[in-house]
Amino acid sequence: MVESILTALSVFVQNMFMFFGPFGIGVILAMAIESACIPLPSEIIMPFAGYLIVAGGINNAPFYHFGSVPMTIFVIGMLGAFGCLVGSIAAYALGIYGGRPFLNKYGKYMLISHHDMDLADNFFNKHGEAAIFFSRLMPVVRTFISLPAGIAKMNFWRFCFYSMLGSIPWCWALAWIGWKVGSHATDITNYKESLKHSLGKWLHLVDAVVLLLLIAGVVWYVMRHLGLMEKQKQKEAAENKTTKKAKKK
Repeated sequence: MVESILTALSVFVQNMFMFFGPFGIGVILAMAIESACIPLPSEIIMPFAGYLIVAGGINNAPFYHFGSVPMTIFVIGMLGAFGCLVGSIAAYALGIYGGRPFLNKYGKYMLISHHDMDLADNFFNKHGEAAIFFSRLMPVVRTFISLPAGIAKMNFWRFCFYSMLGSIPWCWALAWIGWKVGSHATDITNYKESLKHSLGKWLHLVDAVVLLLLIAGVVWYVMRHLGLMEKQKQKEAAENKTTKKAKKK
């Protein structure tokens, strides 16, 4: 099932690149989607863009040329990073203008208190730069980090700077891998198979580890809050009992 999903996503990315044509617009839009809390893996997007540097296009069409000048790893990486920034700003805006008011009103039903939001605010005020930068270098986390940054009202310009700074090495590295694998591939089918065997298994492992850590974090958070709620109820019950005894006397 996972293989079928990845294949479908790969076809989607390829069609997007073909539809939007030259100047790397497809790279920008695909990476913007990836960074806007939509799980379109950059591990598919950027290596494929790197492969196109070698292939010169798709189906003999030179989609990735500025006129007659071919693109480079540097240009592709910067386009990908810019796409990350665009998508990140969208997710940040959703967090600050939609997520924050929503949590203020309904957060208690999701075990998120005002105290939790204050803690998140303090965290992003103190460690926001490092959190954003290093999150951009982590699969799965990089897709969703912008939303809590917006909810926590992190400084917008610092958010943009560190989002771009962290996205550049990530996009460059993935594009370079695609270029390297593509240099030894005879066609796009051979490229996909080579990439799957060389990069895919390691990225799947990293994705799985990160996902398990996130699930463990969510479980710990829920159990902790349920425990605190139970203690609060017991405390209130004890106080009510003491009050009733005092009134009887």
